[in-house]
Amino acid sequence: MDSTLTLRVDGIHHELTVDTRTSQLDALRRELGVYAAPNRRTDADAAHTPAPDDLSAERDLVAASVFPTFRMPTSTATVRYDGGRYIARIGAADLGTGAWTVLPQITADALDVPVGDVDVLIGDTDHPEASVAGGSSGTNTWGSTLVAAAQQFRQKFGPDPQDGDEAEAVVPPAEAADRFAMSAFGAQFAEVRVHAGTGEVRVPRLHATFAAGRIINPRLARSQFLGGMTMGLGMALLEESVLDPRFGHVVNHDLAEYHIMCAADVADLQAHWVDEDDPHVNAMGAKGIGEIGIVGTAAAVANAVWHATGVRVRDLPIRLDRLLPRGRGS
Repeated sequence: MDSTLTLRVDGIHHELTVDTRTSQLDALRRELGVYAAPNRRTDADAAHTPAPDDLSAERDLVAASVFPTFRMPTSTATVRYDGGRYIARIGAADLGTGAWTVLPQITADALDVPVGDVDVLIGDTDHPEASVAGGSSGTNTWGSTLVAAAQQFRQKFGPDPQDGDEAEAVVPPAEAADRFAMSAFGAQFAEVRVHAGTGEVRVPRLHATFAAGRIINPRLARSQFLGGMTMGLGMALLEESVLDPRFGHVVNHDLAEYHIMCAADVADLQAHWVDEDDPHVNAMGAKGIGEIGIVGTAAAVANAVWHATGVRVRDLPIRLDRLLPRGRGS
């Protein structure tokens, strides 16, 4: 297998640019005969020179991914002791990413009490203001704020608080970010099959391994990684907004015409991670995992398609017409 590198430019929002750059780097590397891991290339890989009409091969390729660790500058949290329970409040939002579960875990760990003794209230504008859920920054920002509030609470009231005791804290600045590069890392492996007659691309296997700091909740983390990889696969093969040039409206604005991936689109989808200890990133040692699964997936698929067919698709998604002879270069 060959390897290549993909980054999300400017932090977020530029996956299309990233995939194009990745493809260009991969093409340049092949023209120069430079391989990142020559000892891992098989004889078949070395001998295979894709031809324009070779639309029947099955190939694997891997793309590396990097996503920066963001901490938003504003968030506030309170911790209160009432009726034998610790009640934290923060205006965070759970979009289905698991904040309802991991924030009590983080708060309980900071207070050194069982998680069953802690309630974290989120999702209400009556709670102290918090940052948005975006940029894979939620756990970093909200968790750091809750840890700061829990530490403030213990400093004021000790291990035996009374009912009504309460402390407040704001998110601490990410001072170490000026001295250290803070990112999550990953490697996505895609196996693709291209139909010789139609150009249809199928991905029977998509695997990835990540290094994303301390994994607070393994079950939720695996779902986040798999969800991100599925989104990256949709970006590679299906998802495309079609604009009406007269009015600028998106014409495929429903799920009947804007297609997304489903469970049947990948037979073997796996996400793994390596244990990583980063003492500088935040008090939890955790990095954002919401989008690192997206990064690299589209690049791995696009490069594998080229390796199988000799067609370098420059614009996503990899539509059927872009692989067939009459559609090349579009």
